[in-house]
Amino acid sequence: MIDIKDYSLLGHNTFSIDAKCHRFVEFNSVSELCDIVLNLRESDQPLLLLGGGSNLLFTGDYSGTVLHSAIKGIEVVNVDTQHGEVFIRCGSGEVFDNVVEYAVNEGYYGLENLSLIPGEVGASAVQNIGAYGAEAKDFIQMIEAVEVTTGKKVTLSNADCCYSYRQSRFKQDWKNHYIITYVTYRLSLFFHPNIEYGNIREKLGEHPEKVSSQQLRKTIIEIRQAKLPDPKVQGNAGSFFMNPIIDENQFNELLRQFPDLHYYKVETRQGKDGYKISAGWMIDQCGWKGKHLGKAGVHDRQALVLVNLGGATGEDIIRLCNAVREDVKDKFGLDIRPEVNII
Repeated sequence: MIDIKDYSLLGHNTFSIDAKCHRFVEFNSVSELCDIVLNLRESDQPLLLLGGGSNLLFTGDYSGTVLHSAIKGIEVVNVDTQHGEVFIRCGSGEVFDNVVEYAVNEGYYGLENLSLIPGEVGASAVQNIGAYGAEAKDFIQMIEAVEVTTGKKVTLSNADCCYSYRQSRFKQDWKNHYIITYVTYRLSLFFHPNIEYGNIREKLGEHPEKVSSQQLRKTIIEIRQAKLPDPKVQGNAGSFFMNPIIDENQFNELLRQFPDLHYYKVETRQGKDGYKISAGWMIDQCGWKGKHLGKAGVHDRQALVLVNLGGATGEDIIRLCNAVREDVKDKFGLDIRPEVNII
């Protein structure tokens, strides 16, 4: 276990913001975590549960305690040949892309389109991470966690978490109520490539339907690397904004005004047709791609991504975020909300 006061979080956030926290605690096991939460004091509050720091923005020092999981491990807990399914249990501190790589190598299918998404396993269940037509909720079977107030170990189902687009109860009424220790994913023993999103089919070349899981993972990685900046080189948190989802009436009106609108048809939680509008396309149409405000900028290859051009503060990023949102609202009448957690 690591327990340090006045700790720099520079190495724990991909935006490369040099913020400090009052106390930093890293746990390696469920028993360590139980001991930690049972001994928390009022002076340790507020709590922040930190994964790989790839989906947050610090706007200043954190006055409370940061908790980080170092629980590792990937293990097969059940193989259901009758239904063609396999269940793998992963420590919340495991790098999520390591899980994807492991699954592909072992012939367990489904996660290929989530390749190279930064962050850790615990965050995948909190954020409902997603890309290229797939989301974590499609594969999460069960979550193990510890209740902060009691130190009690609990098991939560997929349905318990009320998942939706980049949302879960962990970000809402369960915030700082549970600390995730393990996530069990349900994968398939049969490969059914998901290649209809974006330009995946085009990138696969001739006979894309014959692609292997290894080839699909390689293609997803190449697409991401071509579009997204490496946070080790340029500070960023990946996609900063969520794509807004609108109803059919709003969509038809918007399409009338902007015939070249970029969108995807989706099903809402109410079972109705919805339309996911590309926030990156709207930002680009507003002229922001490749532009900057001071030390914060919009990436020149993917307008969804805000970047630290060097020495930016969290407030610099927020100023840019607000300016971009205002222009998109003025032009399209839609509010693009940050996907990134602002601390």
